[in-house]
Amino acid sequence: MATKKRRPLRSLVFLAVTIAMAAGTLIFGNASKGVSYVPDLALDLQGGTQLILTPTSADSDGRQITEDDIEQAIAIIRNRVDASGVAEAEIASMGTSNIVVSIPGRPSQETLDLIRKSSQMNFRPVLQVGSALTTATTGSEQAPSVDSAASSQAPQSGQTSDDAAQSATQESSESAQSSQSGEQNAQSAPQVQSSAIDEETALTLADRDQDGQLSAEPADAPENASDLGWVTEQVLFDFYTLDCSVAGRTEGTPEQPYAACDANGMYKYILGPVTVPGSDLVAAGAAQVQANGQATGEWGVDLQFNSDGTKAFADSSQILFSFHDSDPEGQTSAFRTPDRNHFAVVLDGVVITSPSMNAVITNGQAQITGSFTASSATALANQLNFGSLPLNFEVESEQQISATLGSDHLRMGLYAGVIGFLLVIVYLIWQYRGLSLIAAGSLLIATLVTYLTITLLSWGMGYRLSLAGVAGLIMAIGVTTDSFIVYFERIRDEVRDGRPLTAAVEEGWDRAKRTILVSDAVNLVAAIVLYMLAVGGVQGFAFTLGVTTVIDLAVIFLFTHPAMEMLIRTKFFGQGHKLSGLDPEKLGAASSLAYAGRGRVVSRGATSASSPSLAGNTSNEDEAAPKSLAERRRQERLAAQAAQSQEEDDASAAETLSSGEDVIESDSQSMDQEGEK
Repeated sequence: MATKKRRPLRSLVFLAVTIAMAAGTLIFGNASKGVSYVPDLALDLQGGTQLILTPTSADSDGRQITEDDIEQAIAIIRNRVDASGVAEAEIASMGTSNIVVSIPGRPSQETLDLIRKSSQMNFRPVLQVGSALTTATTGSEQAPSVDSAASSQAPQSGQTSDDAAQSATQESSESAQSSQSGEQNAQSAPQVQSSAIDEETALTLADRDQDGQLSAEPADAPENASDLGWVTEQVLFDFYTLDCSVAGRTEGTPEQPYAACDANGMYKYILGPVTVPGSDLVAAGAAQVQANGQATGEWGVDLQFNSDGTKAFADSSQILFSFHDSDPEGQTSAFRTPDRNHFAVVLDGVVITSPSMNAVITNGQAQITGSFTASSATALANQLNFGSLPLNFEVESEQQISATLGSDHLRMGLYAGVIGFLLVIVYLIWQYRGLSLIAAGSLLIATLVTYLTITLLSWGMGYRLSLAGVAGLIMAIGVTTDSFIVYFERIRDEVRDGRPLTAAVEEGWDRAKRTILVSDAVNLVAAIVLYMLAVGGVQGFAFTLGVTTVIDLAVIFLFTHPAMEMLIRTKFFGQGHKLSGLDPEKLGAASSLAYAGRGRVVSRGATSASSPSLAGNTSNEDEAAPKSLAERRRQERLAAQAAQSQEEDDASAAETLSSGEDVIESDSQSMDQEGEK
């Protein structure tokens, strides 16, 4: 079977084009958006802003803040900071009553306001729903239809059983979690772009009276929180101009309607006033759905309200369920409005779930069901638990802080990296001679690719380089060096076994790449596990270790091996020059043997007439035939045995000759004695 033709030049060109594209992207970002040519630095190297917050109870009874409250408050703030795109922030408790938030650089005022604001979750009725996205085929932005019902596309859980209605009544879920709504979203918005429209158009659409003024008060007094009278001109204007791609929106006052987006930015909502405050939610937990006392295998989220929440939720559920009724003939009632059958759970100004109401719930126990998995149900339950935490955050102090380590440590870290790089190059020159050119080139390419990658990640995802990350980059020198040392030693092993240099490169690569893949896979798994389990600076180390491991694989496959294939075709490397690092004589290869393919070797310049039989019983034809390595070693063993046997025979003959001489000498003496007589 013909071997696959190698094209090393193609790999080198692909790598060069990729590097050029990355460099071009960075240059374009600098010219158009002022992107820095160096990565942003973390708090320990750059300094930043520090906030000291004191959580206080939002309840009127002024309950004491517990340690669990502090932990949940830290989780809320961490989620807010992560959502704002800030990386390498440090959030920790200080004592038993304060939370310290340290953000690198100079964060925007919006980010600071997002951190300082109180944790608040509320239950609001859904008045109207529209898509937050519009098709991009026309290229125009249109106002979303207020009559379009996202809930009609949401997964429904079916009718609730009588037992469940009396105890833990089930509700179908249109959760904002992507695992629940991805299929429906894909059906409703294939090619999308933001549907927020300009204020002038929104004013024209929202101004019912066409008087140029937006009224924020209902025309008539609404009967309840689900009354459509709450859809005022002002809230309609907010709905039209709402851009769901912008994070950090603050929820309106509890007594007024509010325009909000879901967590995925797929839908917009007009919500009525708050019917149940989140502080009335006692607990939320993931559990399997029960039907007739048996687990169905489906997952849901159980809700438990306190006494005030039980009464408020009962009143709200009665109103919402009225929009789900059917007439006696089984036909849907004319007044049924799918949107208004839902209520929204709003956390930090975002709708995290909007279930429909399938029954009147009077005992304060409910269950949200739908297309949940165990993990998505747990995630939603955690959001509800964190959001129901009745806390306000008082700012004790806000100040600029200097770098905890500073530029001196960064400079010393970079010096350490450069010194390590040079020492590695010196060792490679001493050990591998000409092969050190490929090794040094691999390190330089890996350094360039790593720099471009870290800088682009700093621009694209807000990554910041910490001193721990610098340590991960320095460690990458050893990871990359280890890969091509394995490769070079495999090639040398093949040369020692008598293979020609070209064949040694190919065979050495086939064996080395498996070792390299396994080694880098172990490093990558370690980096992933460390990143997931650690926090702060350790995460920065794990991140850079993982990135440089992937870069090492790219460099060894796209540069090191292709460059070796190109150089082995030259006279200097292909003929094993003494300074190439591939000299067979210096490597200890058998000079009288040459590789003949299929695991067989032949003697260089030997003929059948001049090659004596090593075993003493082989024909000239057998001697001329190529021998495998095993056959050659067997012949050497037999030759050694024959030589040893010959030595023993010679010793025996010498001993016999010596004894014969003694006999002759004895006989001569006897004859002499007789002559004298």
